[in-house]
Amino acid sequence: MRSKSQSPINVKLILIGFLLVFLLFLVVRSTFSPSPQQTPSAVLSNSSSSEDQEITEDHPKSSSSVGCPTHTCTKISPSLANALVHYATSNVTPQQTSKEISVSLRVLEKKSPCNFLVFGLGHDSLMWTALNHGGRTVFLEEDKSWIEQIQSQLPSLESHHVIYHTRITQANELMEIGMSNEDCKKVTDPRISKCQLALKGLAQEVLETDWDMIMVDAPTGWHDGAPGRMSAIYTAGLIARNKEDGETNVFVHDVDRVVEDQFSKIFLCEGYLVEQQGRIRHFNIPSHRARLGRPFCP
Repeated sequence: MRSKSQSPINVKLILIGFLLVFLLFLVVRSTFSPSPQQTPSAVLSNSSSSEDQEITEDHPKSSSSVGCPTHTCTKISPSLANALVHYATSNVTPQQTSKEISVSLRVLEKKSPCNFLVFGLGHDSLMWTALNHGGRTVFLEEDKSWIEQIQSQLPSLESHHVIYHTRITQANELMEIGMSNEDCKKVTDPRISKCQLALKGLAQEVLETDWDMIMVDAPTGWHDGAPGRMSAIYTAGLIARNKEDGETNVFVHDVDRVVEDQFSKIFLCEGYLVEQQGRIRHFNIPSHRARLGRPFCP
């Protein structure tokens, strides 16, 4: 997710364009809404019954408790404002191309505000948080020092440290285990799963949340000493299947690499594949808890 070199400037401009279009959409929708009492769904969060209670910067008061003045309805959200300033003044941009970003953006336009889990904390993290304004966006990161560095710059981002015990050199062995071990085909809590691919150390609040979207863009997977994304991809699929009801949109980036290509096809299932654009794949995985007996792959 992070890049040691700068991305092309046209990607940066396109990204800023995405954010400006999103802002324009909010302004137009609030201006021409048939009901002056309604605010865009993306800015409704944690309403308070008391008009005197302090409103946090990213959670304005719901229209159910107080009318929405014109200046409030059309005001840019703090998360979007921060994103615009950040990317306009930064020399680094997300590693995903504009076409790749558009794949998850189309889903966010329908789902937001929603629960969005991202494996990886990087230069695009503020963008995802802004596009999911009013929802909850959580990042899982392998590098503790990187978390501290990002939090010092962007303290509003919610992130958790994750320890991976695998290496890229184990990919073939783990693939064989995952395909032959029946425990790896059981839909269960990763903390008690007997499958070697399951991540055991995820925070309780991560595993007990029903996620609408999951992005796998980490951990590091481009050299032999890296942990690779074998466990991240498998666990993302397990979390999606464990959702109480409904479906989870799962995205895997860098599918031009062998691990991301093979593990996403096998453990997220080609039968759940919706779309591939460039180096990103989009899977739509249904809840297996809502329909017992559903096979691991269709």
